[in-house]
Amino acid sequence: MEIKDAITKAKNNDQIAFNFLLDTFWNDVYSFQLKRTKNENDAEDITIQTFSKAFDKIKTFKEEYKFSTWLITISKNIHIDLVRKQNRIIQSTSKDNENNYLEIVDDSPTPEDKIITEQNLAKLLRDIKKLKPHYQEVINLRYFQELSYKEISQELNAPINNVKVKLLRAKKLLAAIITTS
Repeated sequence: MEIKDAITKAKNNDQIAFNFLLDTFWNDVYSFQLKRTKNENDAEDITIQTFSKAFDKIKTFKEEYKFSTWLITISKNIHIDLVRKQNRIIQSTSKDNENNYLEIVDDSPTPEDKIITEQNLAKLLRDIKKLKPHYQEVINLRYFQELSYKEISQELNAPINNVKVKLLRAKKLLAAIITTS
């Protein structure tokens, strides 16, 4: 499959085209982020986010640009946003700790907390059932059965990168369902 053909098919929601683009450009984006972050986990997370965002916005891609350049730009912007967010968190925590004392908090759940948690879990399960079956399955395998990406990949007989992107899409869709209900 040619890259231009894959992009055209991906714009029409062709899953095989998405897989082709993911497999073709994964190493480019991952290598780029690995050089920037110098951390394999961060590079992988940002790469997953990059493909998820790119696939969500694939209809906005203009053919006069190189697809790899478009992906790298998305990836770079995601990394910049994460760094800014981390810097804000560091600054706010350093301001909070100016008194130089430690607060010891009892984190054990109260009976009320347990009831709320059970109610929230029941609502979450109802919301998960609103997703398409393949998204329900990947969320179940990851968060309820606590399988690794590799184990999910073997269970679904799908490449690990596809599992990661599918899981990220499922989480986005679930978040949208939760915020609207």
